[in-house]
Amino acid sequence: MITIISSSSRDNNNSKKVALTYLSILKNRGIDAKLLSLDDYEVYHRNEVFNKMESDFLIAADKFIFVIPEYNGSYPGVLKLMIDNSDIAKCWHHKKVLLTGVSSGRAGNLRGMEHITGCFLHMKMLVHHNRLPLSVIESLIGEEGTVNNPAALNAMNHQIDEFIPF
Repeated sequence: MITIISSSSRDNNNSKKVALTYLSILKNRGIDAKLLSLDDYEVYHRNEVFNKMESDFLIAADKFIFVIPEYNGSYPGVLKLMIDNSDIAKCWHHKKVLLTGVSSGRAGNLRGMEHITGCFLHMKMLVHHNRLPLSVIESLIGEEGTVNNPAALNAMNHQIDEFIPF
């Protein structure tokens, strides 16, 4: 099972829109996938809700797709909190990860993806080489609330083509 993680806690965030696009692509291919959106959970401390989320989305996953918005030149603190509060060995060790960066600017959160890659490698994760920066994200999302830009969709599908056998 693949868990797609939308790494923002802000309401109506673009990361979730990109994550929903990945979910749709995977479901259309018949691939078992779930969406974990950090705007749906309080991850600041461990409790019953966090433990269930961890069990259902993190421990249960074989692979992850992280959609990571740029926050101050890096990745969101809420993502760091979720990781820090999780059981690192059970949730992350030896699992495979695909990264997509999201930003309003022109770099597509390249720096944030680089930062978190180092963290993931420390956590014994296997990071796929094809990290996708999605720049000027507002121009790639249609009125339906998902990515509708043909070039971006092509790049996302290519990423998934490589990631599935990884």
